[in-house]
Amino acid sequence: MMMQAVGVTALLALSCCASAREQSFETVDARVYHLGPGDQVRVITYNDPQLSNTFTVSDNGNIDFPLLGVVPAAGAAPPELAARISASLEKKGILTQPSVSVEVAQYRPIFILGEVNHPGQYPYQPGMTMLTAVALAGGFTYRAVTSHATDVRQEDLSTAPHEGRISRATVLLPGDVVTIDERFF
Repeated sequence: MMMQAVGVTALLALSCCASAREQSFETVDARVYHLGPGDQVRVITYNDPQLSNTFTVSDNGNIDFPLLGVVPAAGAAPPELAARISASLEKKGILTQPSVSVEVAQYRPIFILGEVNHPGQYPYQPGMTMLTAVALAGGFTYRAVTSHATDVRQEDLSTAPHEGRISRATVLLPGDVVTIDERFF
């Protein structure tokens, strides 16, 4: 009897953790985008076109900005990066009251694996769901589980990637690795 209670408790704990994992994927606020390695950002410095350019966030999460050098970018939202650059330009005396804006020029790609007709790397578009990603990959194969998939996501460089189950309507984020499972007949 004691062994059954332990087994039931363990199953409840696992199902609780699994639903918390799923919920974390379902409730991501896609409107607050945080930069990561591979993103390309367009930095516009008003009244100074020489400081305006497109930069790629490096593998260690930085951009190399003229006259400033290395500027941390990973984990920051575009407005935060703009404020960071603006403050550095003013602090170093390069510009007085600089006006800087940052926008994402190109998002890092998503990856679609498993039971799709053309698995691979695809460009991310804001608002993309699991189902639209599958459409980009040529649709489901006849062996695919079509109701859900597995997603591996890394929120930022300081945390380990986590894996969870997503539904067809789950909004994806750049860098997600989506695996469409094979169904068993």
